[in-house]
Amino acid sequence: MLLVNKDMVVSVHYELQVDKDGQLVTADKSNADQPLVYLHGAGMLLPDFENNLLGKTVGDTVSFKVSAENGYGVRNEQDIVRVGIENFKDKEGNIDTTMVRVGNILPMMDDQGHQFQGIVCDVTDEAVIMDFNHPMAGKELNFTVTVADVRAATAEELAHGHVHGPGGHHH
Repeated sequence: MLLVNKDMVVSVHYELQVDKDGQLVTADKSNADQPLVYLHGAGMLLPDFENNLLGKTVGDTVSFKVSAENGYGVRNEQDIVRVGIENFKDKEGNIDTTMVRVGNILPMMDDQGHQFQGIVCDVTDEAVIMDFNHPMAGKELNFTVTVADVRAATAEELAHGHVHGPGGHHH
């Protein structure tokens, strides 16, 4: 019986719940026929997520909480930014109002070419107010995880730092 440990390929089914107005609601969950597959210890998942699965085996289910600080961080008001409306206009000076509207997540790029996403909070004649905090920032994460499979990683997977094949990366 293989245990979840460093350098093992682990397949899990999970449900993530977060507080919304005093109630836990499902924010994300794995597809029943498509588990999350990852290389344990490669740093692809939150450290607290991996630590809570350490030593578990196929069929084990564990429920645990990850604090905002150890999850996606606390909300930072400095990450709510006014972006000049001219940045959203096309060559004719028009704005795509189906894209640039409150609640939408827009891909953005800074002046050094780094890509990131922001949520549109408000649109005025002069600016678009964008929130660049992670959508899960400031939230305690409540996970329920069931281990579906554990296997040793191949030498190639270890060298590349990720899983290959079904549920993993294809070169």
